[in-house]
Amino acid sequence: MSYTNSLAFYTLGCKLNYAETSSIANKMAEDGFTVKEFNQPADAYIINTCSVTDHADTKCKKLVKDALATNPNAKIVIMGCYAQLKPQEIAQIPGVNMVLGASEKFNLSNHIHKLFNHSETLVYHSPIMDIHEFSPSYSFGERTRAFLKVQDGCNYFCAFCTIPLARGRSRSATIQQIVKQADEIAQKGIKEIVLTGVNIGDFSNDENQNFLQLIKELDKVEGIERFRISSIEPNLLSNDIIEFVAQSKKFVPHFHIPLQSGSNRILKLMRRRYQNELYIERVNQIKTLMPNACIGVDVIVGFPSETEEDFNDTYTFIKNLEVSYLHVFTYSERANTTALRIKPTIPHRIRKERNTLLTQLSNQKKYDFYSSQVNKHAKVLWEHENKEGSMFGFTENYIRCKSDFDIQKVNTMENINMIELLPDTTMLIEEN
Repeated sequence: MSYTNSLAFYTLGCKLNYAETSSIANKMAEDGFTVKEFNQPADAYIINTCSVTDHADTKCKKLVKDALATNPNAKIVIMGCYAQLKPQEIAQIPGVNMVLGASEKFNLSNHIHKLFNHSETLVYHSPIMDIHEFSPSYSFGERTRAFLKVQDGCNYFCAFCTIPLARGRSRSATIQQIVKQADEIAQKGIKEIVLTGVNIGDFSNDENQNFLQLIKELDKVEGIERFRISSIEPNLLSNDIIEFVAQSKKFVPHFHIPLQSGSNRILKLMRRRYQNELYIERVNQIKTLMPNACIGVDVIVGFPSETEEDFNDTYTFIKNLEVSYLHVFTYSERANTTALRIKPTIPHRIRKERNTLLTQLSNQKKYDFYSSQVNKHAKVLWEHENKEGSMFGFTENYIRCKSDFDIQKVNTMENINMIELLPDTTMLIEEN
């Protein structure tokens, strides 16, 4: 047998991974393959992996078992960041037939036919520093929002992070190429685009184009009503970018800015490219120009040598910041990172305790932010979800709103009044 007709995809990790999986799956469909849901019988299952957490191997093994439980004769392909970092380790997982590294995953159509012609596990893997091409991608699985990849890779080499080892050096498309993709997305009827990448503020190319120039051109795209910037480093979020978003009619007042620690000592050990004074400046500038802006924060607890005083500095720093929510990550040891050389390590029990405290702070921050928006006007983009007769959507500044389900409103913008904050931190609305 040498023919695989049906494929099923599963994505682990970030929105960038989702964008890439979606583009790869679409390319396979154009080549004549039938793309199925992962829980359906298929000839081959393709798992796009992540390297950010320390549970990649566990998740990967479980998904392989799940796929083979659905079709014991299926072939299994593992690709993506984990596959780039540990290809031989993945090749030893029972049931895996093929491993595709960072660049090879975009050549799935050239490899897929080999699955039934070889009994041994096939590994296609290139040294990460040999990868210089930018592979454009965007997701289009849901009709209301698309994730558009504008940049890949990272030059920062933070002490805790494996992403440069998994994705290589920073690289980008041209503005013209990205605008063309945004036009394609608009033609599909999608109303909102989220710009994604590994380090999107580092957008640059051979034409010396930068991120500010990119968003200015995207702001002119017809048919897209909203652009949302995903995570952007504080040292790359310039005042010019903030000022442009403040006056833009399409770029929304929602920022996600990694902090990682409120302790300058820890930031230096992490090899971050800023201190907390710069972070305060960025938050204050956003809130001065856009008082209702939503600001999300990434923070890591339990980094090696993080003392009680360091953690308290982080807690107090965030508590006093006018931010809206946190994404709290517990530090996990990652192979080939410089953080492994920093001592002492923090006991897992203390890491967990610190995560709990910051998660509680995040819940309070979100509640306070939502409460500040009650009785204010906004625009909601309604989504497909129909849960017990209700529908949900997000405002420009990322407030999750709830209303009675109306199929006619799906993928439409509606002017609303936010009238009541519900116990699950969802906003009840009335039409404006």
